[in-house]
Amino acid sequence: MENRSVVQWDKNDLDALGLIKVDVLALGMLTAIHRALDLVAMKRDQPFGMQEVPAEDPATYDMICKADTVGVFQIESRAQMTMLPRMRPRCFYDLVIQVAIVRPGPIQGGMVHPYLRRRAGEEPVTYPSEEIKQATERTLGVPIFQEQVMQIAMLAADFTAGEADQLRRAMGAWRKRGGLAVHQQRLIERMLQKGYTAEFAGQIAKQVEGFSSYGFPESHAASFALLVYVSCYLKRHHPDAFLAALLNSQPMGFYAPAQLVRDAREHGVVVRPVDVTRSDWFSTLEEETPAETRASALPRWDASYATPVRAVRLGLSRIVGMREKAAQRIVSARQHGAFASVEDLVKRTQLDAHDLQCLSAADALLTLAGRRPDAVWEAAGVDTRPTEMLRSARTLEDPWAFQAPTEGAEVADDYASMGLTLRRHPLALIRHRLSALGVCTAEALRTRARDRDRVMASGIVTHRQQPSTSKGVIFATLEDETGTVNIIVWPQLAQAQRSTLRQSRLLTVQGTWQSEKGVHSLVALQLWNHTEMLGDLRVSSRDFR
Repeated sequence: MENRSVVQWDKNDLDALGLIKVDVLALGMLTAIHRALDLVAMKRDQPFGMQEVPAEDPATYDMICKADTVGVFQIESRAQMTMLPRMRPRCFYDLVIQVAIVRPGPIQGGMVHPYLRRRAGEEPVTYPSEEIKQATERTLGVPIFQEQVMQIAMLAADFTAGEADQLRRAMGAWRKRGGLAVHQQRLIERMLQKGYTAEFAGQIAKQVEGFSSYGFPESHAASFALLVYVSCYLKRHHPDAFLAALLNSQPMGFYAPAQLVRDAREHGVVVRPVDVTRSDWFSTLEEETPAETRASALPRWDASYATPVRAVRLGLSRIVGMREKAAQRIVSARQHGAFASVEDLVKRTQLDAHDLQCLSAADALLTLAGRRPDAVWEAAGVDTRPTEMLRSARTLEDPWAFQAPTEGAEVADDYASMGLTLRRHPLALIRHRLSALGVCTAEALRTRARDRDRVMASGIVTHRQQPSTSKGVIFATLEDETGTVNIIVWPQLAQAQRSTLRQSRLLTVQGTWQSEKGVHSLVALQLWNHTEMLGDLRVSSRDFR
């Protein structure tokens, strides 16, 4: 920015000088929400900002309680999705707690299960003293936020405001170790002097130590919860605008475009392919899709989703290697008339061989040149040299007659050129082979498998995680044509089959099905690498991240 100076300082130096330090957090979801709100305003033909989002919308909370949160802010991860059916948020403050509770601090401090049991009525809500009640009543007697720990220190251990701030700083320095011991000892000693039991004082000290591994301040959690709610409202009531906004804000979030598109289509959003005669640079909204069409597209139609939704046209930005300036020339040239042929497209937009190759590989020339092999051939025959003197008059008088590509080849080319496909999921193409092995689909497991059943699942590995709090347990997510299956791999099996677990693109798992309170997972007993079944499907786990 003109006349702007940026001076870099170490944060500890700022503290020493007594200067104010403000952290500015850049969130991709802010961009996505802004774009989604603009698209909703376009649909409604009137302004629509965050202030127009209705508060405490029951349908939005219904969706959240089902853990139907792919693509939203913060509560889209596997750990959050596992917690949502147990937590069942029904108001904004529940979301504040939800954001904060799935963190290393509360988990290591032993706060999660007591809170859930108390919330479910499985454990009485008790307070050792009025001081503790004053600090923790809003979270059922369980300290979840940093501010609550500071309140407990001041009320139950007579910390001064200065000492409480030092405790906050020690908890906030979660990348450093060793700075908490003096505060913990002081906390325990003073609580014992005030009549608290050694067990309770030790528990509070343990929770303080947990917060040093990353715990949220309440104010921070509340700010995040607002974005959680708005993104969930948009997903629930405007899934078309939400999908387009997410695609236009990549890279971001927990899910790759392939997964976002699959999820949106399961919610009845019609997604149309990249088309050089229709697509802009960004993904856009087209005409409304009738509710009947959406109902036929949904695997589990819910009449409450019958609100008007527009089709989403994928943008040219989805094409790997496509340059924005070239795309803008295409959009600009279209305003002066439709393209008559690939050669007409090239002449009017000055596309070079690279741009043309990107378009043909992504099947974006379908309306001008037919199927992808024909389009690639025709594009190769167009002279893209920049001047008339260099350009020859040669044209392909006898176009080669290409055989129609197989569906598997089309899917493979889609993933290679765009990282997603609007055709069938890769596993749908090999379902007969998987079924012969006794593999169940994700939907069959969700709807028919019972707790503790021995089952088999198979899918493309979209995520592998080993959180610092998991004690060596590895969590993976498998995706097939009907949904996802969450896998739990205990340390002994993870070590014994390390290469299979780490290297498989298509992973088959035999294990014990766990189903409790709407939370489903498969505890692995045996793993197989079935990547070779994908054959020519050059789909990679990277396409799903």
